Amino acid sequence: MVRTGILGAGALLVAPRLGFGSTLTTNPRFSRLFPDGTRLVESDLHNHTLLSDGSGRPEDAFAMMRAAGLDVAALTDHAATNKHGMKIEACTSTCGAATGLDEKGWELHGQFADAANEPGAFVALRGFEWTTLALGHMNVWFSSRWIDGLSTGGFGSAREIEYVIQQTPLAAESETTRPVTDGAPSAGSVRGFYEWLLAPPDRPVLGGGQDALVGFNHPNLFGNFENFHLDARLLERMVSLEMFSFAKHDYLYEGRDHGRISPLTQCLDAGWKVGLIGVSDEHGSTYGRVKGRGGLWVDAVTREGVREAMLARRFFAASGPGVRLDAAANGVRMGRTVPFRSGTVRIDLDLDIAESAGRRVLVQVLATGTPLPTILDTIEVEIGAEATSTMLVEHDVADGRWLVVRVTDPARPADPRATGAYPAAGEALAYASPFFLDPDA
Repeated sequence: MVRTGILGAGALLVAPRLGFGSTLTTNPRFSRLFPDGTRLVESDLHNHTLLSDGSGRPEDAFAMMRAAGLDVAALTDHAATNKHGMKIEACTSTCGAATGLDEKGWELHGQFADAANEPGAFVALRGFEWTTLALGHMNVWFSSRWIDGLSTGGFGSAREIEYVIQQTPLAAESETTRPVTDGAPSAGSVRGFYEWLLAPPDRPVLGGGQDALVGFNHPNLFGNFENFHLDARLLERMVSLEMFSFAKHDYLYEGRDHGRISPLTQCLDAGWKVGLIGVSDEHGSTYGRVKGRGGLWVDAVTREGVREAMLARRFFAASGPGVRLDAAANGVRMGRTVPFRSGTVRIDLDLDIAESAGRRVLVQVLATGTPLPTILDTIEVEIGAEATSTMLVEHDVADGRWLVVRVTDPARPADPRATGAYPAAGEALAYASPFFLDPDA
């Protein structure tokens, strides 16, 4: 059932070429639900350059992203096989992802990020994308060291057979090969990388990423991280799951055309407590152009402020710029644990979309379900009033221990992989970070 409500101010200002340190330190940057001093910044934490398989110069990227209106940006070139000098000197962008960063590239990332970083106005981060052929890719931020997929045992998965098939005219036959590759013993694993993340940076030879934050990238596109294998030691520092990248690509449906369940369900049901984020995953040279973006609620526009917001999962995924979204469940902010067993969950929303006064959108509350999450409730809202909005949702933790708020535009066509009630909801615009329900909290 779709109900009608009103929310949003419709006055969210967009200032391309101006960062957070500009005059945009007024109401559009502050939450109506939590007037605690945190403020909204727009981020793009996934970008590639000539140092792996991108076509843009790393020395140009941060200035371009700041000019495009971003407040927080990161360079995260692929780290695949090149930790120990396996780079192919004549490598083109096609094989750049197969070799990726070397030590010189890692140093350059740090130099360019430090030069561009301006506390209070613009946050520039150095990162890397741990890269394998078929296990998956993960972004790493805030680490002093880096590592590649090869050195941590990320290659040799039986899923790589399926990946190769997917790139050939035999892709239609992969339905018959997948049960074999999914069940076959594998030499490759994400577990070596997880052990690296738990090791101190000063460990001899490989170092470690004990100082790092990590996120799952484009789930189900290059693998699903061994069915989102859970390592409870990393619950705090595995902070994000990408929901938008490329040209508004919605990862809710990734893998559905190959018979898989939604990676949102897979990830959260596995036990990970990740926030949801949007990125551009830029591989060209036009950094900051409209693709996916993240909205972070920070208490300071600094690297420390961004790290704290990411650890708190105080962020959301947007398909483009100019979105403000904050949400609470029974008074608890998105991304946190909500003490709850059964009954009514009160969802409060603060939503605005730039230049969209009068626009009608849908707000959904999702819970676990297969192959796509279950839609517990939907309301129609009109951007343009001063009030926030409230939804009352009946739920029981026996039916799932997480809830996600999703915003869609029913006037735009849904992803062609959408099924059930999803096509009528149209195109996804934003995802709030989940609420994690715990009856024993």
